[in-house]
Amino acid sequence: MLNIRLIREKPDFVCKRLATRGEDLLNQIDAVLELDSERRRLETQLQQHNADRNKLSKKIGILRLQKEPSAELEAEVHRISEEISRFSEAVARADEAQKSFLLKIPNLPYPGAAIGPDASANLEIRRWGQKPEFNFTLLDHVDLGKKLGLFDLERAAKISGSGFSCFTNLGARLQRGLIQFLLDLHTGEHRYIEIAPPYVVHRDCMVGTGQIPKFEEDAYGLDENQTFLIPTAEVPLTNLHREETLSFCELPIYYVAHTPCFRREAGSAGRDTRGIIRVHQFDKVELVKITTPETSYDELEKLTANAERALQMLGLHYRVIELCTGDLGFSMAKTYDIEVWAPGQGQYLEVSSCSNAEDYQARRINLKFKDAEGKNQFCHTLNGSGTALARLYVALVETYQQPDGSITVPEPLQDYLQVKEIKAA
Repeated sequence: MLNIRLIREKPDFVCKRLATRGEDLLNQIDAVLELDSERRRLETQLQQHNADRNKLSKKIGILRLQKEPSAELEAEVHRISEEISRFSEAVARADEAQKSFLLKIPNLPYPGAAIGPDASANLEIRRWGQKPEFNFTLLDHVDLGKKLGLFDLERAAKISGSGFSCFTNLGARLQRGLIQFLLDLHTGEHRYIEIAPPYVVHRDCMVGTGQIPKFEEDAYGLDENQTFLIPTAEVPLTNLHREETLSFCELPIYYVAHTPCFRREAGSAGRDTRGIIRVHQFDKVELVKITTPETSYDELEKLTANAERALQMLGLHYRVIELCTGDLGFSMAKTYDIEVWAPGQGQYLEVSSCSNAEDYQARRINLKFKDAEGKNQFCHTLNGSGTALARLYVALVETYQQPDGSITVPEPLQDYLQVKEIKAA
């Protein structure tokens, strides 16, 4: 969440930066400031009552030593104690109300972000490789999947409903090989620590990374929405150190995890419904970094390069897009999207979003570090897909299809699949 001190001291600045996201949150900021003023007033009175009680308690102690009557002062202490209890409850209520408002306010875009209302204002930063050329009629991944027996969407729908996939035979091995390749790359070449986290998390963890309350309708909730199936490994990985104070010597921390991801996609009806481009359950290899404020933007560039490296090794053409203010995710200050070219779709597909949340998530999960001077500071958190399937899967099979309908397996994956090509039985 945003720093309340920043809102208190620079409300106009905060409102102006939030307005670049296309959100008018002036009333919400005003409400936060009113609650903050009331909370501080109550805290001042609470502190005064505590001081008065301590002062009287010392007097009572002296009177008792002198064997003089203290009943009147004891009655006053009792009255003040009741006031303290009342003010403590009022402070807690004001604090909770303020926090509730703060949780609904998105992060501020970083100062250099391009200002724009939506994806149309995003900036293309670079491209890698060339779009592949074909001298035969292309098939998309759905037709390739049927011809080669890579997945069975009809039976997946029969057991789980629409928006689910079931990989089969070499299609399942390709999925597993891609995951293993990505994990080996990031743990080996890029030196991330592999984590195998739980797939179910507490509500507080979803709040901590910003999925709740904003996107609760997209999440698969359990136990009356007190626990959730993870929408991304970002949630458990970022929360691993919640409520901790790390040493600056421990930073940066690099984590990588493969998990399934579960999303209702509640607001995406009718979009990308053919095949496995947009599904309710998909696999992803996620990268998370915990850093100091001074290094987080350098670490964002490295994280993005790490995700790009996977696509380069697989020989897939892609582009890197920097998101404008109106297209940024709720918790993020800066984001690069990596979009891979899918020839059968005739379009780029997002396979990774690499983002810096600065201290926004760390404040929500109370994640700090002690700097070289012994002062506690909030960490910066970053995350990015390294990368996501099934869109990587789609781009790969469509890029490496051959005139006879077979698929050439890229060299880095051949040892994992134990074949050089996938062809019809």
